[in-house]
Amino acid sequence: MSERGPSVHGFQRVDEVVWELPADARPDMRVPARVFADQRLIEQIAADRSLEQLQNVATLPGISGAALAMPDIHQGYGFPVGGVAATEPPDGVVSPGGVGYDINCGVRLLALPLTVAELGSRAEALVHEISRLVPVGAGHGGSLKLARGALDRVLTQGPRVLLAEHGIGTDEDIGHTESEGCLPGADPAAVSERARARGADQLGTLGSGNHFLELQRVARILDPESARAFGLRDGQVTVLIHSGSRGLGHQVCTDYVRLMDAVQSRYGITLPDRQLACAPLSSEEGRRYLAAMACAANFAWGNRAVLAHRVRESIARILGPRVAQGTRQVYDVAHNVAKLEHHHGRGVCVHRKGATRAFPPGSTEIPSRYGNVGQPVFVPGSMGTSSFVLTGRQGAMERSFGTTCHGAGRRMSRTGARREITGAELRRRLEAQGIVVRCPSNRGLAEEAPFAYKDVERVVAVVERAGLAGRVAQLAPLGVVKG
Repeated sequence: MSERGPSVHGFQRVDEVVWELPADARPDMRVPARVFADQRLIEQIAADRSLEQLQNVATLPGISGAALAMPDIHQGYGFPVGGVAATEPPDGVVSPGGVGYDINCGVRLLALPLTVAELGSRAEALVHEISRLVPVGAGHGGSLKLARGALDRVLTQGPRVLLAEHGIGTDEDIGHTESEGCLPGADPAAVSERARARGADQLGTLGSGNHFLELQRVARILDPESARAFGLRDGQVTVLIHSGSRGLGHQVCTDYVRLMDAVQSRYGITLPDRQLACAPLSSEEGRRYLAAMACAANFAWGNRAVLAHRVRESIARILGPRVAQGTRQVYDVAHNVAKLEHHHGRGVCVHRKGATRAFPPGSTEIPSRYGNVGQPVFVPGSMGTSSFVLTGRQGAMERSFGTTCHGAGRRMSRTGARREITGAELRRRLEAQGIVVRCPSNRGLAEEAPFAYKDVERVVAVVERAGLAGRVAQLAPLGVVKG
């Protein structure tokens, strides 16, 4: 039975964890705006401009169903982070702001063949070794520098070419990556020289902001059948990698926001926010953006493949080659992409910005090993809090174009977080909890303080109650490397 409650900024509760603003709330909205949240989360969400941004998304030409937001939604560029929109070709549009500047920011989970008890006192040494091998921070380059032809092959083929030419990763890693680490239609000719220059030396680099490498333990198994399929057990040591397409993806977004802003009037498109700059999927500009975005997405999967390689090298040095060889990739999922998919009997372009694909059991788009339990989904918390492994549910296909949340979601700006705590104090608090911290910037550390984020357990509970995803395992931090 629908459970109705008070409205928040015009959004009426229409379900236990669903809030909606009807399409007739504004004359320019084409579809409703819909948020998955409980009462406390919707009140936190209403504190910034994300609900207004979601309404603006509902004005996009060709948008299908509803403009959707996950419970981790917060204000972003054009689209809110945590926003989902499906547009229908040929007149439906693609919007770079609906993907974001960090194209294919995503997460990859590695599972080690040992428990935290077997790891013992070596956690600090392992975190230190990872921090030594992985460049962090804005603008920092890695040791793998690619000439133009080699870079083009990564843009076109993703991590598969790194395996073939450099021995980085395994066939199983590629099979356990969303879209096998390669979006079709990638065309390096659509990527500017400036973007290429920014990405040429950035494979295997973490970046800054909310990117991290976290050493963890499986604190709790919540779905034993799915955990067995994913190869996870109680007390197991894991590593979660969170990074994206670095400067290359940022430049691709910059280039195409400018282009679409300049040409959208040619297509008769009028928008309430210039940051939603877009072009029809069938247009030359739309096709070129999708080709460039696919290149950046493939580059990001390559980046995380190199990062995983560096983690395995660190494991080999500290824990031995046998442990490194037994370190499996559970899965790798993208957060910021626009993908051509079929939903509700028609083809659509699904924009997921700060949102994770969550396909259910039986989907042909996920590895056969996981076919009976659904696609793995990883939802990081924040430093000092839990992260969660989830699995996709049928409700996601019915209600959210196969999508769920991607993290806890900010509730406080970076500036606000720095006003509340210094990086040095936060470092002391985390280390007092037994969490090893490696971060060269106290300023950057303070910006990612746990209290700056929503409660990840509450966020995950909402998507579970909504039928979008189910909890499989809870992960607790042992150490973190940040830019």
